[in-house]
Amino acid sequence: MAVLVDTCVLLRVFDTTAPQYRDIRRGLRKLLDDDERIVVCVQNIAEFWNVCTRPLEQNGQGHEPIRAARRVRLIEQFCEVLAEDIPSFEIWKQLCEKLAVSGVAVHDARLVSVMLTRQVDRILTLNERDFRRYEAEGISIVTPQAVVA
Repeated sequence: MAVLVDTCVLLRVFDTTAPQYRDIRRGLRKLLDDDERIVVCVQNIAEFWNVCTRPLEQNGQGHEPIRAARRVRLIEQFCEVLAEDIPSFEIWKQLCEKLAVSGVAVHDARLVSVMLTRQVDRILTLNERDFRRYEAEGISIVTPQAVVA
């Protein structure tokens, strides 16, 4: 089995002030201890870099690119990075049309399309609501709290 780590989780794994920090760290540790396949998409890494380096006053973390690069290397140590391909692109288009996906939600549909083409059936996220529409497609939503429970 495999689980995709959502960007919101990746961002908080480095933020010791985040309320979810401990649950996220414990959840990821449990997944690793259980020999789960932990994955991210190239898109997750791009979103991570965006928020990590965006100024604080623009709802970012305000870090320098060198710090983002170090953190990405750490993510790559415990996550397999999956790239999009033509089959995932085709599934993405089908999902957007079938589920009337619009606005920023198209990014979640991209993650799900890669998940579906790579047999990844779970997403570790703090934003359960964002992924509910994909449950009928075979995607299960897990939170860090649920992993450690």
